Amino acid sequence: MGQTLTEKIFSHHIKKEVYAGEIVDSPIDMVIGNDITTPLSIKAFEQSGATKLANPDGFCIVMDHFIPAKDIASANQAKISRDFAKKHNLKYFFDEKDMGIEHALLPEKGLVVSGDVIIGADSHTCTHGALGAFSTGMGSTDLAYAMITGRNWFKVPSAIKVEFQGKPAQHIYGKDLILEIIRQIGVDGALYQTLEFCGEAIGYLNMDDRFSLCNMAIEAGAKNGIIAPDEITRDFLAKRANLRAKPKEFFSDNDASYTQTLVIQTDKLEPLVAYPFLPSNGKSITKACKDDIKIDQVFIGSCTNGRLSDLKIASEILKNKRVHRDVRLIITPGTQQIYKDAHKLGYIDILLEAGALISNPTCGACLGGYMGILGDNERCVSTTNRNFVGRMGAKNSEVYLANSAVAAISAIKGKISDPREI
Repeated sequence: MGQTLTEKIFSHHIKKEVYAGEIVDSPIDMVIGNDITTPLSIKAFEQSGATKLANPDGFCIVMDHFIPAKDIASANQAKISRDFAKKHNLKYFFDEKDMGIEHALLPEKGLVVSGDVIIGADSHTCTHGALGAFSTGMGSTDLAYAMITGRNWFKVPSAIKVEFQGKPAQHIYGKDLILEIIRQIGVDGALYQTLEFCGEAIGYLNMDDRFSLCNMAIEAGAKNGIIAPDEITRDFLAKRANLRAKPKEFFSDNDASYTQTLVIQTDKLEPLVAYPFLPSNGKSITKACKDDIKIDQVFIGSCTNGRLSDLKIASEILKNKRVHRDVRLIITPGTQQIYKDAHKLGYIDILLEAGALISNPTCGACLGGYMGILGDNERCVSTTNRNFVGRMGAKNSEVYLANSAVAAISAIKGKISDPREI
């Protein structure tokens, strides 16, 4: 009986063949914590009586939500993780000196590789499936269990096969592909299943687009999103200075079992905009332009679309242009390295000259924490992953999810606009 990619990864880890629906106790290759969720894990770890991490080199803490601290509470929260990292001489602890958004930073540092089993106390941990790894979000106490034992329990998920056909049309990126899936199946259409992405169009997606695609698998209710490794994956990993481990490549069998197959013609897609208040509320850019939606803010960043290619797309559109006088444009590079590379390539100067504000790497604006909170009745075009009620600020504000090209052109026009008309 054939196996899916996810089934093969778990089979490798527990040394026997397993299939969807089975309960497994699997070793964990990388456990990821952040400044918000890790203090709860540390508390559970210490209450258990544990004194040492089961796998210190497979545990990472990234300070990325409220760093630099926005208030006393966030400063004290951060101190818990800093003290723990110092006490345990944690090898992989990333603070202000080498900061980044966790799901951009870990691949950049080579800490996650193909074939890994990865968990994090953050729902968008599924991002790392772009490398051909099983990666999923869990609760803080689940994280503590993995810190103590180096393992965790999983129900092996069934899988939905998503086949992207054709060469993606103009200004169609990984963000548009996942928004189209969520539009079709809804926010619970893949509940506790794997979204396994394949097809001709994958070969046209760079790693940034693949991370964006897998990042939002959770917005369809999926346990994980995953893409089989190929030359683009291998090239990305080969450029990491010090990979944590040797990549292990797995591929689905031709006779693997799927609960359903979705086929999406990417050459026929338009850029998509997810209207408030769900990522599934996707509309074509043509429809959005007809609706004449004026905006107050544009945000380009987050673990979904804060990568170098996003800054490149934005700078190409904004070059020799100015942000509309009624719009605030906030740009958040995903990591310090992305910031440095963007500066070296001239993107930062272009964005600043256009009127953008460039922040430090942070999750702050995405979750309505700081660095871009929306006021009453304000509208924002955002490259983030969620547009729930009050997600980025006031409960009566509105967030429209889109790719970086839509965001950039909308910042110039002062309303949701079509980048294909440039």
